[in-house]
Formats: sequence, C-alpha cells, structure tokens
Amino acid sequence: MFSRSLHLQISFSLRRCPADTENIHTLAHDLLVIFTFQNMDTSSPSLFVNGESLPLYFGKRVRAVVQVIQSDGAGTTAKSTDEHQLIIKGLPVIPPLNFVEVIGIADSNQSVNAEIWTDFGSSFDAASYNQLCKLANGEFKALFL
Repeated sequence: MFSRSLHLQISFSLRRCPADTENIHTLAHDLLVIFTFQNMDTSSPSLFVNGESLPLYFGKRVRAVVQVIQSDGAGTTAKSTDEHQLIIKGLPVIPPLNFVEVIGIADSNQSVNAEIWTDFGSSFDAASYNQLCKLANGEFKALFL
C-alpha cells in the first residue's frame, strides 16, 4: 500500500483550441498540467463535467469550471463551459465573470456542493475545457475513470 501523502496542484494553461479539433494530441498539447505531490486522496477521484454531463453523476465527486454570474457567499450562480446555469454551494464571494474550478459533490442536476475551489480569474479558455469534458464523458471515458 502506498502510504506517502500526496498533494495535487493542477494548473491549466489553455490556449485557443479550434472547435473542430481532430485528435486528442492537439487538445493534450493545449492542456499543460503541473503536478506537485503531497496529500492526494486517490480513493475519491473527481470526474470532469460540464453542465450537460453533471446530471449523470448525482451524488458523485465532480470537477467543473464555471464562470461566476452572481456570488453572495451563500450560493453562487454560475455558467458552465457549455452555457448551462448552475448553483455552486459553499464558495466564498467571487467577483462576477471570474472562472472558478470547483471540486465537490453533485447534489442535483444543476448544483454542486463545493469542497475545493480555485479562482482562475477572468481569463480562461472555456471552449477547450468543454472539449475536455466531452472527451472525458464520451469517446475517451475509460481514460478518465
């Protein structure tokens, strides 16, 4: 059994990716993932989701990037990378139009109870992330589960 503590810090560097990307290598090149290991819990992975795929994972741990529409500290109204309106519970007040990566439990078809969040600021390539979600829940699903 692997007992060493791991911490995963993910940073995506997303460049503009054409909507008609023909292979996963182009998308993989556009996604730079930097890992720093210290306390990572591999017993409960989070699934990449957008607004369309969120209902498939009710009660499961998910990972989504959303753009904040309104944030008041009690609940955050946000837009997923595929333009669905979602409610994110448990976030602090985040400025409108900022992109936030949220990891938490899907507690309805349109809401996530946030456990971990990362504010990416106002500059993020939502189209590339949405393509990643489509691949992770479609043709390449086996690679992400």
